Amino acid sequence: MPTARHVSPDDIRKGFSKAMSDMYRDEVPLYGALMELVAETNARVLATDTGLARQLQRTGEIQRLDMERHGAIRLGTAFELATISRLFAVMGMQPVGYYDLTPAGVPVHSTAFRAVHESALQTSPFRVFTSLLRLELIENPELRAFAQAALAKRSIFTPRALALIEQCEADGGLEQADADQFIQQALETFRWHHTATVSAAQYQQLSNQHRLVADVVAFKGPHINHLTPRTLDIDQVQAAMPGKGITPKAVIEGPPRRQCPILLRQTSFKALDEAITFTDAKGSHSARFGEIEQRGVALTPKGRALYDQLLNAARDDLGAFPNEANASRYTELMAQHFEAFPDDHRQMREQGLAFFRYFVTDKGRGAQADPSCSLSELIATGHVDVEPLVYEDFLPVSAAGIFQSNLGDAAQTHYATNSNQAEFEKALGRWTIDELQLYGETQQRSLAECATALGLPALA
Repeated sequence: MPTARHVSPDDIRKGFSKAMSDMYRDEVPLYGALMELVAETNARVLATDTGLARQLQRTGEIQRLDMERHGAIRLGTAFELATISRLFAVMGMQPVGYYDLTPAGVPVHSTAFRAVHESALQTSPFRVFTSLLRLELIENPELRAFAQAALAKRSIFTPRALALIEQCEADGGLEQADADQFIQQALETFRWHHTATVSAAQYQQLSNQHRLVADVVAFKGPHINHLTPRTLDIDQVQAAMPGKGITPKAVIEGPPRRQCPILLRQTSFKALDEAITFTDAKGSHSARFGEIEQRGVALTPKGRALYDQLLNAARDDLGAFPNEANASRYTELMAQHFEAFPDDHRQMREQGLAFFRYFVTDKGRGAQADPSCSLSELIATGHVDVEPLVYEDFLPVSAAGIFQSNLGDAAQTHYATNSNQAEFEKALGRWTIDELQLYGETQQRSLAECATALGLPALA
């Protein structure tokens, strides 16, 4: 049972996020430059867009803006996935969503570990997009057997980290000294390794199958491959990156630029070519890159269906994978197709396309609400205010686009669509959580709080 001496999982997550960021900044200096650029851009946006500044103050997101980041790792075995789930549970992080990246030619399926309640997200919104290599997609049986054997030999968790996970599970939490030690021990799983566990020839065989296969199989740990700060204007950051000596990918992934952002937009700089030592020679490996994200409002199932329809139409018209050669045309097509998606929060709310949070205003607290008033009437009379509910998750097409842009055009891209959520959850050892259900619950809690404050039986 948790006791008063135990450190909150949210505080452990916040401490781990800070430690991870410090480690990655030391390992990848360009990440530090990226963080500075994002901070400069956010300060400029907040100074010029007073409406956005008020919105972020209202929702409390302003306090967590400089904490906004996610990481990504790629695992090789069911045991690694099940154990990483237990490790993240110490930090109050649960697996949300299932993402199949095989249709885009990336042989993994994934989930995102994160906090699930809005109050926990306010303390630390740190997320880790976690992928499991699909060994069954390696066509060569000898190479597949070699990869399985190589992964079976490694242990990506320190003995002390495993002991602290078991202790937390048995006691219901960790006290401060153990929590501090847990953060340092858990960090070792994500650290970069300059030595590979395979020969140069074996690495090349794995890479020829898919560069991501080599990235997962050839090392003794999964190494965090990027961390992602949150910007308020990703187009400004994209345009300013070359001036900071950072080469961005050609296309910003996700929806086009809008007055009212939806879901998630992402860009990155190309993966670094880093010196490593194979078991028999020296060489290099590309895996780690810098990524930036801009988050908008979370969409309802109806909104997601419309988003997917418009995205697919734009990509069908493009007739190719977005790249440097067709980036301008892709941007035009996305803007044209997304004219069909309302670029106004009121319309999105009235059409049931997005999730929102509701707040009782000062005027509402000082008045006796009419029990017959609808939610729309309470908003119109100024008794209730409404703000967009920020999207906390990921988009499979965007994730695949980021992966592919940093794996190179030579990566194999011909896997049949073969989603296998049941197999992923079997490896995970639990169900993944439906992110749309979480947004609905958050929206409903805010409505219940408004009803209580206004003395009403319920609001819908």
